Amino acid sequence: MERLGHLLLRIGVAFAFLYPPLDALHDPDSWIGYFPKFVTSFPIDPLVTLHSFDVLEIVLALWLLSGWKVRVPALIMAVLLIAIVAFNLPQFPILFRDLAIAFAALALACFPREEVQVHPRA
Repeated sequence: MERLGHLLLRIGVAFAFLYPPLDALHDPDSWIGYFPKFVTSFPIDPLVTLHSFDVLEIVLALWLLSGWKVRVPALIMAVLLIAIVAFNLPQFPILFRDLAIAFAALALACFPREEVQVHPRA
């Protein structure tokens, strides 16, 4: 059961990181507004910034789904989600769920590492 719980948490957190980049392909304006002003003030097209962040989200989601060294992407995801909320406090009524997802990512980071079982040949 513990393995199933771990897998379900990974799928849930990964989904939260896969949906925004996919939606941003056809509705980027809905997502650009979540970048803090200091990021959007850079002399870079906001779409480039958005899609660069989208690539990061996809890489983290796929890494998490792979099950390899889950603590690393889980911790990075938690930090990103907490930062998104912190930099967008006026939008907290929408972003409050990001804190729940961040805590789910932190829970993944707390699971014990699975040791690879090596069975000697008989």
